[in-house]
Amino acid sequence: MKGIRLHTRGGPEALVYEEAPQPHPQAGEVLVCVHATAVTPTELLWGPTWKTRTGEDRPFPIILGHEFSGVIAALGAGVTEWAEGDPVYGLNDWFVDGAQAEYCVAPAAPLAPKPRSLDHVQAAVVPISALTAWQALFERASLRAGQRVLIHGAAGSVGSFAVQLARWRGAHVIGTASAPHLDFVRMLGADEVIDYRATRFEESVRDMDVVFDTVGGETLQRSWSVLKAGGTLVTIATQSEGTQDPAVRDAFFIVEANRSQLAEIARLIDDGQLRVFFQEAFPLAQARQAYERAQGGGSRGKVVLRVVS
Repeated sequence: MKGIRLHTRGGPEALVYEEAPQPHPQAGEVLVCVHATAVTPTELLWGPTWKTRTGEDRPFPIILGHEFSGVIAALGAGVTEWAEGDPVYGLNDWFVDGAQAEYCVAPAAPLAPKPRSLDHVQAAVVPISALTAWQALFERASLRAGQRVLIHGAAGSVGSFAVQLARWRGAHVIGTASAPHLDFVRMLGADEVIDYRATRFEESVRDMDVVFDTVGGETLQRSWSVLKAGGTLVTIATQSEGTQDPAVRDAFFIVEANRSQLAEIARLIDDGQLRVFFQEAFPLAQARQAYERAQGGGSRGKVVLRVVS
């Protein structure tokens, strides 16, 4: 099969488009014919990209990309809930080769049927971002109707889902973004928007039930002061991983694959209650350009690699 592989640590310049062995599903796994996979540039900084689950260095070459949309191509032993040809979307294990190739293997149980109203390119940007927003707001923060939530990075790939999901839940939503994206965040359903470059958010909001931070750094540290007593702060900022600060450690989490949540997200998308945005789609062979585009920022949604035209 064709795939994008890393033979050494590095940035986009280290990505190589080449022939790679096609993987085979083990018991409880499926082989997915990948139609599209989203680009997450920070994956080049993640621990699981370079280390095994037990902490040893992962052997090269390595294939990135752990969210995808595609079609079931083969079933591992014991898999009965899927059939060859089923369109699916979801995540595979962080510690194994990902989906930037014509085929990948994934655990069968956490996958979900692809949203009917989306093509594969659109569906590929949903799993990590939408599941992260869902789990942050509803599992970690137990957000309820009538509560007030502040979402940092509200125009980003995770933040845009978080604004929509919080609005769907019936919360009062305040989002921070740069000036060019304020109208976009309002369109997503935010009740209030703050230009973080022009206004310090802690001068405008207080007594928040929930703060969801996708930015980290100073933004995270300043966010504690706007929480009400008993309020909850959740962060996904990668620099918080491995922190020694107990409060930040408790606030930080990493998304997990979940079929029932992906299925509910698909239902909301198909019902028109969640909108999906992506920046641009590149052919698989242009992975370097796709990563450079994604690292450039300044746009809404993720960059996608189109594997099957």
